[in-house]
Amino acid sequence: MQYDPGTEQCPLPFSPFKSCTVPRPIGWLSTISKDGIHNLAPFSQWQNLSFDPPMVMFAANRHADGRRKDTVINAEETGWFVWNMATYALRDAMNASAVAHPPQEDEFTHAGVTKAACMDAPAARVAESPCHFECRYISTHMLPGNTPISCMDIVYGQVTRIHVKDEVILPSGKLDIAKIEPIARMGYYDYARISETFEMRVPNANATGEAMFEGKSTGATPRR
Repeated sequence: MQYDPGTEQCPLPFSPFKSCTVPRPIGWLSTISKDGIHNLAPFSQWQNLSFDPPMVMFAANRHADGRRKDTVINAEETGWFVWNMATYALRDAMNASAVAHPPQEDEFTHAGVTKAACMDAPAARVAESPCHFECRYISTHMLPGNTPISCMDIVYGQVTRIHVKDEVILPSGKLDIAKIEPIARMGYYDYARISETFEMRVPNANATGEAMFEGKSTGATPRR
């Protein structure tokens, strides 16, 4: 089976595109509006970009009428957004936060989760989540789509503070992924629960390469 998605009808009853790019990390993002209203929403196009300094991005499709998502607007207007790790225990709260509520409603309340103060960002963290990034907004890049809803706002940010709960840190200093059970987005309405990992080292990697792939602290230059 093969087809041109730009000019041909998909020969399958469900598009394979999103089910091929899996699993995708979930950008469960909290922001606050310039009027002080808290927002919480999940995005399945989320990724880290670099590590020194740590930078991230998320992509947000627009509403069917072409309006931009509140998360994008809040990040631009306040200069901040916060990533919260979505876990299997928090799956229902994450899913509830996907509902498009009016901008004047607090989506932490709808999701049934608790606010925890950040140290740098004005937005709140999801207290029940084990890991968080406070992200300073860098820029937005808009990609046009074939329909209003397929227009895409890509938002870039720099991670200025990382929070990890002590109870999910192993004696080795690594995260206890089996205990955390992060969830990832698949295609359709499917998700994956990460409860098992395996290690493969790059053959003949030098010390710098080993440190980079291992994720070890390598004396990154502090922010001034």
